[in-house]
Amino acid sequence: MKPLSQRILTVLVCLLAAGAAHAQSYPARPVRMIVPFNPGGSSDFVARIIQPRMSELLGQQVVVDNRAGASGNIGVEIAARAAPDGYTLFLGNVGTTAINPSVFPKFPVKPVRDFFGLTLLVDVPGAFATHPSVPANTVKEFIDYAKARPGQLNYGSAGAGSAQRLAFEFFMNKAGIQLVHIPYKGGAGAATTAVLAGEVTATMVTVASFIPHVKTGRAKVLAVMAPKRSPALPQVPTMAESGFPELKLGSWQAMYVPKDTPRPIVNRLYSVMIKTMEDPEVVKRLETGGAEIVTNKSPEEFAAFLKTQNEFWAKIVKSVGAVAE
Repeated sequence: MKPLSQRILTVLVCLLAAGAAHAQSYPARPVRMIVPFNPGGSSDFVARIIQPRMSELLGQQVVVDNRAGASGNIGVEIAARAAPDGYTLFLGNVGTTAINPSVFPKFPVKPVRDFFGLTLLVDVPGAFATHPSVPANTVKEFIDYAKARPGQLNYGSAGAGSAQRLAFEFFMNKAGIQLVHIPYKGGAGAATTAVLAGEVTATMVTVASFIPHVKTGRAKVLAVMAPKRSPALPQVPTMAESGFPELKLGSWQAMYVPKDTPRPIVNRLYSVMIKTMEDPEVVKRLETGGAEIVTNKSPEEFAAFLKTQNEFWAKIVKSVGAVAE
């Protein structure tokens, strides 16, 4: 009989060979991309643009599966519990994979633990938007307007623990104003619709959500929440230019697979994502919608970024007191 060390080595070689063979035949059927929000928000916007190119590169159809609810946690759990075979992808964003772990500390899924991140895809800068009836065209004018109406105005967000709510609470604290919070389900799309309908006075969602409505006059963007002005709205100043340098709210999007997905498949998917984000048509459509392409040199680089983001938002959640029971 062979020594134990040789038997272990033989088993490892066989496992590696099986994994490589599986990766070579992958994918043999359609691949599901879970988006944890309803159509209309920035996550769905990104998914619909990258889906055709991903399908072409994989040689199989990539199917967008919107699983909204519970601040994105429903989609998170479905994706995390899926078989780690490369046939379920998860398009996560700053809210679902960096903020929610602190807002919902008892939630059974932990993105850093239960997913393997491939790479960042885009960063969609935030926008401070209002209904056109609001007689303010700058952040300062909005603050003056709100101070004259304490408790009479409201703002919408994607939920109690969403990035939008945390950012607006931070803004109100710094500006010395108070608006009533109205939470919505389904991500940025619902909060955007609420502003357009006049249900709420303002919101802080994504530039991509408001670009078409600004052009038609159905909404106003007073500032973009990014380090620099958005090419899609070059006339709109940043929050830093408006006196709030801390407010750089971006809805970055990244692609994940369930943990324990074989590394050969991870490598294949990482390569597909990078090639997708380098495609000229994909780049053009995303940038026209206000999104900036941002990718990582390796999954390990993205893992370090995700860890830093979780630590950063944990501090913000604690300061605002947005922890859910």
